[in-house]
Amino acid sequence: MLSLAACGEKKENRGTGAEVFYLSASETKLESVGAGYELTGEKDKDIESLLESLSSVPDDIKYRAPLAKGFSLLGYTVSDSSLVLDFDSGYEKMDVSTEVLVRAAIVKTLLGVKGIRYIYFTVEGEPLNDNMGKSVGGMNAKTFIYNDGNAINTYDEVVVKLYFANKDATGLIGAYRDKFYSTNVPLELFVVEETIAGPSGQIEGLYPTINPDTNIIGVSTSDGVCYVNLDAGFTVTVGNVPTEMAAYSIVNALTELPGIDRVQILVNGEVPAVLSAVSFEKNEDIVTTLETESGEDNQAESSE
Repeated sequence: MLSLAACGEKKENRGTGAEVFYLSASETKLESVGAGYELTGEKDKDIESLLESLSSVPDDIKYRAPLAKGFSLLGYTVSDSSLVLDFDSGYEKMDVSTEVLVRAAIVKTLLGVKGIRYIYFTVEGEPLNDNMGKSVGGMNAKTFIYNDGNAINTYDEVVVKLYFANKDATGLIGAYRDKFYSTNVPLELFVVEETIAGPSGQIEGLYPTINPDTNIIGVSTSDGVCYVNLDAGFTVTVGNVPTEMAAYSIVNALTELPGIDRVQILVNGEVPAVLSAVSFEKNEDIVTTLETESGEDNQAESSE
């Protein structure tokens, strides 16, 4: 069993080495605390050093320690290039969005240990499953797509395909949006923000699907699943748009992005009862066309 140090001082940055990832104070994104944790090159010693950092509450109040979330690390084993971390049952009591962030912070930090290429999580000896019952398996640096909040605030032009309701809310219409966005923001977050913002008005016949007062608590992607955590504003319908259709406007847009196969929509960290499934794949059956003034159908593929 690994004995972790109690909450205390954060390790002093000294020289170059591994990055340590914490949760932001709002627990909606990851924060990287520099590449200043000097490592020895000895696996066990470096693993224990980083685990101590991950379990310590940082002095800076804008950070939250991922190993101080109400569960305990029972121990770890190292085999060649793999590290297995075993947690107690408290690990499974976190809400979905927090668990993904905690897992990402731990994995991204410990992959800084020389020779560690894959990290596995178990809960009291049993392999960790995601909330859909699928084994999480080995995780590496490419498992998580998430901005750490420290990127330079630059802008880039992007074209994304969004989905909005038709006039009678019987289907969704796809429309491309060409816009500059901050590269300090994950692209999937940008897509959700633009979907909530609604149609630009440059194309007639498109209608909003989501209450514009809806706030985004967090967006993160892991293992091909994008987790979208919204506040209760999402459950307030707009016009006659059903909540399920509102959900698909987000799902269809996000699954246009590479690396996203499914989407799970949460309300305040929980799966809302108003939705028929825990997670959703893209739904082409609900996509319709935009009827022009001449009566012809035209898929709204132009820029907004």
